[in-house]
Amino acid sequence: MAESLKGKAVVDAMKADLTQRVEALKARGITPKLGIIRVGARPDDLFYEGGAKKTCDSIGLAYQVFEYPEDVSQEAFEQAVLEVGANKEINGILMFAPLPKHLDEKKIRSLIPVEKDVDCMNLGSAGKVFADDQTGFPPCTPTACMDMLKFYNIPLKGKKVVVVGRSLVVGKPVAMLLMREHATITICHSRTENLPEVCAGADILVAAIGKAKMIDSSYVKPGQIVIDVGINADPDNPGKYCGDVDFASVEPVVEKITPVPGGVGSVTTIVLCKHTVMACEMQHNL
Repeated sequence: MAESLKGKAVVDAMKADLTQRVEALKARGITPKLGIIRVGARPDDLFYEGGAKKTCDSIGLAYQVFEYPEDVSQEAFEQAVLEVGANKEINGILMFAPLPKHLDEKKIRSLIPVEKDVDCMNLGSAGKVFADDQTGFPPCTPTACMDMLKFYNIPLKGKKVVVVGRSLVVGKPVAMLLMREHATITICHSRTENLPEVCAGADILVAAIGKAKMIDSSYVKPGQIVIDVGINADPDNPGKYCGDVDFASVEPVVEKITPVPGGVGSVTTIVLCKHTVMACEMQHNL
């Protein structure tokens, strides 16, 4: 039976650290603040926003929601994003995406200042991640993977890590972050030949392909560590969620595995807060 790498212990440790850092900033007269930009009121955006607010409250981090109607014009929304970016009280910016189709999302993402871009929306932020410039913030989910690996003392130096998925949101940036720790990376995707065999050769397998329960026991081997980034509707249990890994098939084989829910996804919101605190510290040269 594999050890379950649960997110709660990671979150609790990070909250304790961030609470101290926020208190230290407030002692200097600085209140770190997250700006949340939302167009419309999609249920998944509102759900994540609610979790972010609750997490901010738990560590003393201030926040402000900037809400705009779904039919906001390109010109008006561009101006709004520029104003939030220029607001000296706001240290970090989270913008929900995708935006409504009538908006030029690529242009709008580029308006978020890199120094406040705490979830890597601007391509300039991604460039910093890929150039190994640590003043750029990676997306929160890849960072959550790394924070979990560090918390559970899983060695990465020299290890073979297979990442299944090549998105700019998870697959590519998590590969960059793993390389910072001197792991040897293979990035796979839906067209990779002999995918089960490639995955089974890894010391650590990161599943981020966005297909429910795709990774089964044929993709893994004993002694392996599996990080499941997927959050999908469970085809076998309506109303429930599952990962990209078929947990019931894989868990008896591997050494350690993150559950879904309760794994990587549960850490992403505290990472958002961590990035905002870091941004505040950098903006004040602390």
